[in-house]
Amino acid sequence: MLDIKITLTDHPQQKPEAGKPLGFGKIFTDHMFVMNYTEGKGWYDARIVPYDKISLYPSAMVFHYGQEMFEGLKAYKGEDGKAYLFRPDMNAKRANESNDRLCIPRIPEEDFVQAVKAVVNVDKDWIPSEPGTSLYVRPFVIATDEFLGVAPSKNYLFIIILSPSGAYYASGLNPVGIWIEDEFVRAVRGGIGFAKTGGNYAASLKAQVKAHDAGFSQVLWLDGVERKYIEEVGAMNIFFKIAGKIVTPALSGSILPGITRNSVLTLCRDWGYEVEERKVSVDELIEAQKNGTLEEVFGTGTAAVISPVGKLRYVDEVMTIGDGGIGEVSQKLYDTVTGIQTGKVADPYGNWHVCVED
Repeated sequence: MLDIKITLTDHPQQKPEAGKPLGFGKIFTDHMFVMNYTEGKGWYDARIVPYDKISLYPSAMVFHYGQEMFEGLKAYKGEDGKAYLFRPDMNAKRANESNDRLCIPRIPEEDFVQAVKAVVNVDKDWIPSEPGTSLYVRPFVIATDEFLGVAPSKNYLFIIILSPSGAYYASGLNPVGIWIEDEFVRAVRGGIGFAKTGGNYAASLKAQVKAHDAGFSQVLWLDGVERKYIEEVGAMNIFFKIAGKIVTPALSGSILPGITRNSVLTLCRDWGYEVEERKVSVDELIEAQKNGTLEEVFGTGTAAVISPVGKLRYVDEVMTIGDGGIGEVSQKLYDTVTGIQTGKVADPYGNWHVCVED
């Protein structure tokens, strides 16, 4: 167990007014968690300190070689007024899968969860209570060696910052338009597509700008080899309801193993749906839309939770999904997952709704 030293701020900020739009990732709380790593010594000096700038030399390796990992989860105000997290053990596990691929030292999963709980507990008064709001939690690790050379760093910082946030999409649960990218690729099998790291997101920006300029919310990526199989959306995994079945691309090493994705698969199977994790080609989607069997499309992710898709664009074709509204499965999943997160719906598995204060 970590021995976390806590230094509280002498200058607490004014918290956002209740009911005022928060946006996403624009406001930050009073405190942050910080822990150091040095090769041969391990992780040490766990502390919670006032939110502030960090000091790095211009030669810090993270700036030049991109050795960094980040995670994302949320804290919620429960029906009982306490602070809760949703499946933080899964974030800890995924963080280490990213760390392993990026040659970053592993963080003991129990230490990761303890650190998240501790800093959220210090700033739990920042958790908004309006429907659809939450406290976004961003853990990340950066390489800090002062060295210009392509090799794993010997020193790192593990930091957790917090941001009270509203809905990820300004439109809320309203269906979004998705641009299926046919020019650029984001990741290839054998690369780092499955890791939660900034390079994947930098690679997506060019297509994201193109999609936004055309009036679409997100980019849906195809595989990087054959350029015909669906992979994931920039900020979420993707699901299809085809002829009554719940279908999603199988994890192949170039797709992020989403925690909300895992939760949706578990719920859908327990609800009795036939669920398939497999290759899904864009041609199959077009054919299913034409013959009327493409019944729903939705994305899953920490930020948006469930994001119904109302239309898909591919090359010169724009496909309207169903009647362009929110599908029955999408709505049920949103109500269930957000209900478990806030305690309005009983946790059916006993370890998804985790109290910060325990």
